[in-house]
Amino acid sequence: MNRKLSTKFGMALAAVLGLGGLAPSIGQAVQLADGTVYFVQPPRLVAAATNRSNTLAARATYYFTIEVPEDSGEPLQRVVINQRDSTTAPRRVLFNPEASFAFVGTRGDRGADLPLGETVFDRETQTIALTFDPPVPSGTTVTIGLRPRRNPQIDGTYLFRVEAFPPGDVAHGQVLGFGRLRFDGRDRPFLR
Repeated sequence: MNRKLSTKFGMALAAVLGLGGLAPSIGQAVQLADGTVYFVQPPRLVAAATNRSNTLAARATYYFTIEVPEDSGEPLQRVVINQRDSTTAPRRVLFNPEASFAFVGTRGDRGADLPLGETVFDRETQTIALTFDPPVPSGTTVTIGLRPRRNPQIDGTYLFRVEAFPPGDVAHGQVLGFGRLRFDGRDRPFLR
């Protein structure tokens, strides 16, 4: 019985070690035969917040903080943020892509500014796409600041889907989650 257990353990160990050559090592990208590039460990959405939460506020900034883990295998090249509950005009947030910015760290611990390449807002799909130039390296926390033309007209919680992409001609996006921003008109009673 002891010999059978030892044999099974040895076979299991050999199988695990044999598969070790297929697993990506830290610092290596995952790239499929068709050229698609993936993160080894995807970034993580840490926080979403705004500095002005009243409806129709101007000069607001929406902050999305993302951690790129040490073992991501790839830097962060592009982030796509899509408003998910924008079926009516009073609920739509219109972004000013030229006013977008990014920096290392969090809102409370702001570091160096990060240069952005192309930043595009698609009004039809309510999507803003930002490209880092150069890409954000592994082991970095980055905060993206988006400036809407104004906050939405209607009270409520608004969802923003955040997706991250590594560099590459064919890069696979990883959905990091949903940033939730709450807007209310308590200090604007004449709008009710």
